[in-house]
Amino acid sequence: MKRIRKQERIAATQLRGGDLHPFGALRGYVPLGGGDAQVCAAMREALPVLDAAVDKLVRLAGGFTVSCADKNAERALRGFLAGVDCGRGQYGIDSFLSAYLDSLLTYGRAVGEMVVSRGRLAAVCWGDVTRVEIQEGASPLDFRLCGPGPDGLTRPLPYQNLLLFTTLHPEPANPYGVSLFRSMPFLADVLLKIYNTIGVNWERAGNLRYSVVYRPGGDAMDRACAADRSDQMAKEWAEAMQDGKNGVVRDFVAVGDVDIRVIGADGPILDSEVPVRQILEQLVAKTGLPPFLLGLSWSSTERMSAQQADLLTSELWALRRAVQPALDRVCSLWLRLNGFGCGAEIVWDDISLQDIVDESRARLYRAQAEKLELENEKEDGHGN
Repeated sequence: MKRIRKQERIAATQLRGGDLHPFGALRGYVPLGGGDAQVCAAMREALPVLDAAVDKLVRLAGGFTVSCADKNAERALRGFLAGVDCGRGQYGIDSFLSAYLDSLLTYGRAVGEMVVSRGRLAAVCWGDVTRVEIQEGASPLDFRLCGPGPDGLTRPLPYQNLLLFTTLHPEPANPYGVSLFRSMPFLADVLLKIYNTIGVNWERAGNLRYSVVYRPGGDAMDRACAADRSDQMAKEWAEAMQDGKNGVVRDFVAVGDVDIRVIGADGPILDSEVPVRQILEQLVAKTGLPPFLLGLSWSSTERMSAQQADLLTSELWALRRAVQPALDRVCSLWLRLNGFGCGAEIVWDDISLQDIVDESRARLYRAQAEKLELENEKEDGHGN
């Protein structure tokens, strides 16, 4: 009977099999899948538009407050969230939320930790997702977060109930989530090549290289002294160029048939506006932000339309729904450790003033429509 009850407690799934790894010794271990974290971090560091997109999404997601049935618990919980220690000199749950969202967008996953000291929740800290791995448990619904131990080996972290883990758009075969930068590496590589070529070409335009060609005359004396004259002209030309770098104006005088040309002057710098814009359009479309929010003014009448505002609002609410379970766990643990039996509801701040204006205008139109309907009903009643 005990064996049957133990088996009943393990939930069965139909979409996730038990064969998680081909090697029995490594059963349950799910690797990180290569250097995707390093690639995402490198793309964000190399392209300012991607870095600005993550920062904009984090700021637009906004903050939140909490609401409890017990008003004493609500005031105490709000005070805790406003001044909670988040590590590295940061205080307030908003600091934790910003770093948590930043990691979630960049790497597709975020990890945090609730620090308990003397029976109270003392701090809420974020962690480095590149040092955390997942190990599946006996049940397909069970998993454990693993990290490096003192001996350098990866082992399950001791207090799993105090860890926070969130993934962005997780896939069936990938428990680590999907970064916002997925599908961008190819286009980012092409864009960086264009930028690097522009830099090289402008360096060539500002630091000219010359080709000095000396053609000796037809008599025997000129042909016999051609080598010496070439060496002398090369020396004088090098000294003249060096003096020019030091700010000294020096002329170069040559006798005979001497041709001086700029190397690469026949190759003009290509116009990169069209290809760069095409690539940036693809990158910006993946972020879900209007181009002008990232400093890209592609139209003289650029402004946020109602459709763009609705789409951006839905993207931000999707981010909020992704991190809300972690915030619920923080609030619930604090309430339980402080002796409160009520729950806490996360109340998100309004995303933007435009949403408030649109909602107010919609309520006004609805009220006007109801008023007209009442007036029409009254007129119909008097007419009858």
